[in-house]
Amino acid sequence: MGKRSRVNQTTLSDFLLLGISERPEEQTLLFVIFLGMYLVTMMGNLLIILAITSDPHLHTPMYFFLANLSITDACFTSASIPKMLVNMHTQSQTISYSGCFAQLYFLLVFGGLDNLLLAVMAYDRYVAICQPLHYSTAMSPQLCALMLSICWVLTNCPALTLLLTRVAFCAHKAIPHFFCDPSALLKLACSDTRLNELMIITMGLMFLTAPLLLIVLSYVRISWAVFGISSPGGRWKAFSTCGSHLTVVLLFYGSLMGVYLLPPSTHSEERESRAAILYMVIIPMLNPFIYSLRNKDMTEALSKLFGSGKTIFIP
Repeated sequence: MGKRSRVNQTTLSDFLLLGISERPEEQTLLFVIFLGMYLVTMMGNLLIILAITSDPHLHTPMYFFLANLSITDACFTSASIPKMLVNMHTQSQTISYSGCFAQLYFLLVFGGLDNLLLAVMAYDRYVAICQPLHYSTAMSPQLCALMLSICWVLTNCPALTLLLTRVAFCAHKAIPHFFCDPSALLKLACSDTRLNELMIITMGLMFLTAPLLLIVLSYVRISWAVFGISSPGGRWKAFSTCGSHLTVVLLFYGSLMGVYLLPPSTHSEERESRAAILYMVIIPMLNPFIYSLRNKDMTEALSKLFGSGKTIFIP
């Protein structure tokens, strides 16, 4: 069934999510693959949360933020994947007007929170390595709770979503993604969108550029301190505590840069869709594995959670 016939099946208040593939014969296979990845994501992040909350040895700032990152990843994935699975199963490809903006709101909230938490975790590693004597005061439970609260307050701003609800959309409402992407929505507008575009740039600076700059600055200082350690073993021990976080940062921001920094091409929509799958589905699924592999504290906590004395390496 082509795009035009599918558009005709929607009501005036519906948007059409074209999804990953429009071939009906591929929908069942894609449904099974993404359902499997979604279940692994939810189970992995749930195990990380349970392991951290149940083990008193993990009640530290680093694992406090890791537990919140797992909650955020689970919510971020749940904001789009269940609807995508429903569309694949029914092959209807539609999403209501209110459903689209509700999805957009939660994607912006948890996507922004993900970025801010990665920045706070980088700051935590900076304090732990560069200012170890002040760590207990600089990362006290009260300050950690305050930083988390600030992250939540900053991301729970519905300004862009509210502005988009004032936009007049044209009759053709096909979005070439599996989720309600704000940039794609603006391309469907028949009214002035300059204020919306300015808001997208502002939010990009707040929730993408600023956290990335803080992460880069933290790791520059960490690298400077680590390479100042005379013992090779000491350098490795200090930097190994950042390995998991740095891997997640490189994967997450690498996928975003693959979309926004590469020159435009005739297959830009396909490239953006693949990158979106990477940072919205695959990376949240991999995070529990990344943070548990070769992490002795996490593997011991997971072993206790399962009531086993044996060491395990994956959630």
